[in-house]
Amino acid sequence: MDQANPFETRTTFRLHRAEYLVGLAVCAGLMIAHAGEIRWPVALALFAYIDLIGYIPGAIAYRRSGDGRIPKVYYVLYNTMHSLITQGAVAALWCWLVGPEWALLALPLHLCADRGLFGNFLKPFALRFEPEAEPGYRRLTDGLRGRAAGRRVPVPVTAPVPVPVPAAGQAGSGPKG
Repeated sequence: MDQANPFETRTTFRLHRAEYLVGLAVCAGLMIAHAGEIRWPVALALFAYIDLIGYIPGAIAYRRSGDGRIPKVYYVLYNTMHSLITQGAVAALWCWLVGPEWALLALPLHLCADRGLFGNFLKPFALRFEPEAEPGYRRLTDGLRGRAAGRRVPVPVTAPVPVPVPAAGQAGSGPKG
């Protein structure tokens, strides 16, 4: 995966998840080490509110829709609530208004668990809200895997690829003669 090819192969996806598993272990270790100092109702509320706002409404809408199509607002809610940026801002605001406390570790604990344990990252609009295998993605990664093994494997395209048409006055445009 790079900025020109924003997708992950099975291996890079596992490595990406492994990084979050380390974060999960650090958060869990700190929570265990400071268990007596944590306000547990606050920690549970901070852990739960992310999904109460960001996942559950979209999951209900997805299950109620006959074809799996749901309004994009559910994706925006999910992505906003499951963002490290959003939860960092929540933690900063909490520290400013209430004060720093160990219960705030519930925020990164939730996000690291979602990403490390379950493989749930931010949701793109082009995919279904709930994970479902996309045949085109499978063909692409199979083709790339073949290339990595040194075989010349064509990567099939399922949709027509637009061909750029030169503008008037550019080389290759206009009648020959």
